[in-house]
Amino acid sequence: MSDFSWEKSYPRGVKWAIDIEEKPVYALLDEAVAKWPDNKAVDFMDKKLTYRELDTLVKRAAKGFQKLGVKKGVHVGLYLPNCPQFIVCFYGILKAGGTVVNYSPLDAERELVHKIEDSQTDFMVTLDLEVLYPNIASLLGKTRLKKLIVGNLKEVLPFPKNFLYPIVKSKEISKIPNDDQHMSYKDLLANDGNFDPVPVNNPDERIAVLQYTGGTTGLPKGAMLSHRNLIAACQQLKAMQSGDDAVLIDGEEKVLAVLPLFHIYALTVNMNFGIACGAELILHPKFELDDVMKDLDKKKPTMMPGVPTMYMAIANHPDVANYDLKSLKFCASGGAPLPVEVQNQFQKVTGCRLLEGWGMTETSPSGTSTPMTEKRVAGSAGVPVPGTEIRIFNVDDRSKAMPTGEIGEIGIKGPNVMKGYWNKPEATAEAFSGDFFMTGDTGFLDEDGYMHIVDRTKDMITSGGFNVYPRIIEEQIFEHPSVEEVTVVGIPDDYRGEAAKAFVKLRDGTSEFSLDDLREYLKDKLGKHELPAAVEFRPELPKTLVGKLSKKELVEEEKQKYEERKKAEAQAG
Repeated sequence: MSDFSWEKSYPRGVKWAIDIEEKPVYALLDEAVAKWPDNKAVDFMDKKLTYRELDTLVKRAAKGFQKLGVKKGVHVGLYLPNCPQFIVCFYGILKAGGTVVNYSPLDAERELVHKIEDSQTDFMVTLDLEVLYPNIASLLGKTRLKKLIVGNLKEVLPFPKNFLYPIVKSKEISKIPNDDQHMSYKDLLANDGNFDPVPVNNPDERIAVLQYTGGTTGLPKGAMLSHRNLIAACQQLKAMQSGDDAVLIDGEEKVLAVLPLFHIYALTVNMNFGIACGAELILHPKFELDDVMKDLDKKKPTMMPGVPTMYMAIANHPDVANYDLKSLKFCASGGAPLPVEVQNQFQKVTGCRLLEGWGMTETSPSGTSTPMTEKRVAGSAGVPVPGTEIRIFNVDDRSKAMPTGEIGEIGIKGPNVMKGYWNKPEATAEAFSGDFFMTGDTGFLDEDGYMHIVDRTKDMITSGGFNVYPRIIEEQIFEHPSVEEVTVVGIPDDYRGEAAKAFVKLRDGTSEFSLDDLREYLKDKLGKHELPAAVEFRPELPKTLVGKLSKKELVEEEKQKYEERKKAEAQAG
């Protein structure tokens, strides 16, 4: 029996103490295939796969990867949007004995090169779309990449959609060379599926996924997520949704999978958790509001993990009253703080509780979740999930824990917490205090165990569910010949939650430039989600007593301007 304060806030029948099963991540799929072989596993634009069919493809992928040389210690990248190839190759790589490295299609070239070299990625899976393939193909010969496995959407779409590529409006497709550095996805699967099983004898030590995250150095770091980390995160989420009043029924649910699977949130909550439930994954390449509304109405999903901007868009859809959204049983919001008004509005139009949670790449990403109870705690990110302990530490002295209700740095420990940062022992040591991973976020726990996040000590910006790191943006802006000093902060944004704003001090004799000019300059250096939404020029930027650029004054100014604007809008009616 746990004595942690948050256990009393769990739904009836949910306990803090859980036993994490010692098994590999792909066992989630194996078990679902054994239980529900003929249930639908994937629906991609009306092309459906049963669990049995998905299993066949995964086994063929595993053998195909092994024929390429994938084994324990070999890292394979996935540079893909949401598509069936992602799911097939993810589990296929793990069954072959390899490690998955997730890459974002939003990554700029510099970031791709860093991740490929740092992670030691030998093979990369992508699609032949012009928005994807050329970005990776240009790095062949410049990096350690040995081979690209290239798929296309025609092979996973039904007639007549197989003549269309709905992921991009231009329908531009790359021509793929026929050489030793390329292999088609079709050829990867052209085998009998009799791969050589690779046992995972120690799930706590074997790394399943390298998931990159930013840091104070400005360079992304690879969080080493073991098989046990990912299994634990999945079981913690399942435990939180169990109990006497559970609404989810294994083998009967449908997940609207819109969040990008290359992000740890969707990887765990949409894919692994969905498959562990024997659910049908209704897969969308990206969030297109009208497409989402149609599928909510016609395909009747029962679960939808998302970020606040998605729920805001749904609730504000001009024809929302004409759609039947009542099939939803469970919706989770993460990736950014959830405004109370958004939560209320979404729940009103769907009748479904919208539960906020918090986690990080380094926690796989489980951490806290709002209990499925009648109690509502406005502004809270929920309570620690089963098996996870959260403690609040003194910001200046991590050896001291803070009393209930007092603000400090959030520390977390549990079976879901990463093994450390790939090839970065110093960064790993700095990130931990004893058994606790120190998150860099500040907050407090109330007397019922609900966690409230107060601030982000790492200055990270959360924009539309994506993590944006000011240091990366600052480094690129600083290379502009007119810029003498620059600092970037997050400013309130009604749609994205936060957006990046650059404050610039110009060099003598240079002229101001427009926001459009700045974004044009940065477009090949940063991902689209990292491009600033505003720029302001100042003769001097705030500094600390020791001469370092200071952000807090700018953040406070922007917050005050935002509040004054909202107040004026409210008075104007």
